[in-house]
Amino acid sequence: MKKKLVSLLTVSAMTMSMLVGCGQGAAETATTEVAETATEVAETATQAAETATEAAETAGSADLADKKVGVCIYQFADNFMTLFRTELENYLISQGFSKDNITIVDGANDQATQTNQIQNFITQGVDVLIINPVNSSSAATITDLVVGADIPLVYINREPDADEEARWQSNSWNVTYVGCDARQSGTMQGEIIVDLGQDKVDLNGDGKIQYIMIEGDPENVDAQYRTEFSVKALEDAGWTVDCLDDQVGNWDQATAQQLVANSLSAHPETEVVFCNNDAMALGALQSIEAAGRKVGEDIYLVGVDALTEALEDVLAGTMTGTVFNDHIAQSHGAADAAINYITGAGNEYYIGCDYVKVTTENAQSVLDSLK
Repeated sequence: MKKKLVSLLTVSAMTMSMLVGCGQGAAETATTEVAETATEVAETATQAAETATEAAETAGSADLADKKVGVCIYQFADNFMTLFRTELENYLISQGFSKDNITIVDGANDQATQTNQIQNFITQGVDVLIINPVNSSSAATITDLVVGADIPLVYINREPDADEEARWQSNSWNVTYVGCDARQSGTMQGEIIVDLGQDKVDLNGDGKIQYIMIEGDPENVDAQYRTEFSVKALEDAGWTVDCLDDQVGNWDQATAQQLVANSLSAHPETEVVFCNNDAMALGALQSIEAAGRKVGEDIYLVGVDALTEALEDVLAGTMTGTVFNDHIAQSHGAADAAINYITGAGNEYYIGCDYVKVTTENAQSVLDSLK
């Protein structure tokens, strides 16, 4: 807010300087208007600061230090979830939780393992559970376990289906989902390609866009939506598409590298490679370069997450674009939801946020925001 205020006041000052030569009466009127605007901005900043202070005081007054938080992550090896869980833990501590009372466990991409971990947390009597499910399709079973133990539940990153979410509301359960709509991320991937123009992307000039799709976990709704809506964005723009290959990379860089190597060998006419996340896009890039291809010249590549390495590739022109999956906003939102349950404030059943389309134009600003 301070940065925004300084920026607006700087613009105001520049505006007043420019008006000096525009006639004294007009300048005085404009100056008055600018001053009033600056005052309003200052008042807004003050109000926001007061609101933030009140929120912090509320969290502090809840005496969160003795509250136990159990966090289940589907797989520690996932680059994005590493960023997420690190930010989540740090934010929980900043809000007054004791580090000793925050337990984060690795599901090792195995639902049976994660279910056992959830049962252990229930036995330990944690005050709230934050769960990134291995399989979204297991959400109903997980919900029943946790609700049956009268423990509030915050789902993150992998959204349960609509029927499951409706069940929470119809039963007035203390269960919510915090995350972004994966359909938006897929759409943005497609828009990054569409924004380049069909003439540029259609490298062989046959009137069709030949593409390879590398999916994450096929049971994961994020993977399903990103796969569907990335291509839909091209079709909605009136483009004709031709899927040359569609493979499951399970979010893994090494797996994606091998899959893309095979696909490019079999389909040298490939014009676009869509990857459901950046880790797989980084693997795809390795195979693209090994095949003697150059992103931005004879092939295009997009991912999702805005990992640091991916952002650097976007800036270097070795990745066409990515989509920022805001782990900071999501992890803070999950922690705030957990606090609301503990303090009795309650939550909506869905707490959303927006993705951000990332190209060379804004990649540096996104990268700077992560430092």
